[in-house]
Amino acid sequence: MKTKELVYAALFAALIAVLGMIPPLPLGFIPVPVTAQTLGVMLAGCFLGRRMGILSLVVFIILIALGLPVLTGGRGGLAVLIGPSAGYIFSWLVAAGFIGWCSEKIWRRVRIWKLIAVNLIFGVLLVNLIGAPVMALITDTPVWTGLIGALAFLPGDMIKAVIAAVITMQLKEISPIEEKAGM
Repeated sequence: MKTKELVYAALFAALIAVLGMIPPLPLGFIPVPVTAQTLGVMLAGCFLGRRMGILSLVVFIILIALGLPVLTGGRGGLAVLIGPSAGYIFSWLVAAGFIGWCSEKIWRRVRIWKLIAVNLIFGVLLVNLIGAPVMALITDTPVWTGLIGALAFLPGDMIKAVIAAVITMQLKEISPIEEKAGM
């Protein structure tokens, strides 16, 4: 792995942590708040590609496990990784991988609508389809209740999917995916 790739992964882990500084929006009816951090997950996949996107989330999850307050609300530590948010946090790793893989596949003919679609499928639907059932199991509530509660995340997540696609298209020329595609 090149130093440049490690730097990109570290930068995106830091970006996701910075997005965690934006105050969460607690919903009251589910124990997982609305955060801006999924925007960073979608950006990591879209901009960095599969391998570096996954690496950036591995670094981020390690920072959480070490107890650093990198999650929204200044949370961190092993307790968070087994609490109601655990499914969402670990789904970010999977989402960044799938978003990155798809971005690499479409890169030569990338269009903003394609990136939005990829973000909606993997950054919104997949994250909620993994996170909500895990949250329901941890909180001992029915899975359907968790999935219905997760519907509250959809409007904000759809906006984040569009923002991630727009930013990626604006920075397309400096993306590591562009470097690979140009070779």
